[in-house]
Amino acid sequence: MMKLLVLFSFLALAHSAPQGPKDDNVQLLKFDSDNDGLGSYRFLYEQTDGSKRDEQGEVINVGTDDESIVIKGSYSWVAPDGITYTVTYIADDKGFQPSIEQGPGGAIPSSVIASLVG
Repeated sequence: MMKLLVLFSFLALAHSAPQGPKDDNVQLLKFDSDNDGLGSYRFLYEQTDGSKRDEQGEVINVGTDDESIVIKGSYSWVAPDGITYTVTYIADDKGFQPSIEQGPGGAIPSSVIASLVG
């Protein structure tokens, strides 16, 4: 049951990532991925439009009733107003726990906050 909860939290996170204006000319600047096949992984990417993502996960308490996965990461994007927003998060047995930061120049839009907290 816990694995399903964490999986759904992860899927909600992926779905809630803000989507900026579509740019067909976005290029991948950096990509790295590592999966040990035993429950730990890490990936990161960076694109020419300023968006980035870095995430790692690991299974904890392996073989016990408390076995679960802990996911830590961040993603950022440049909004149409030119401000960079960064969401840092942990998803574990306590649920999805995001925090958001903004670059200089403005307040965090209420729609962004609403998409993160549900």
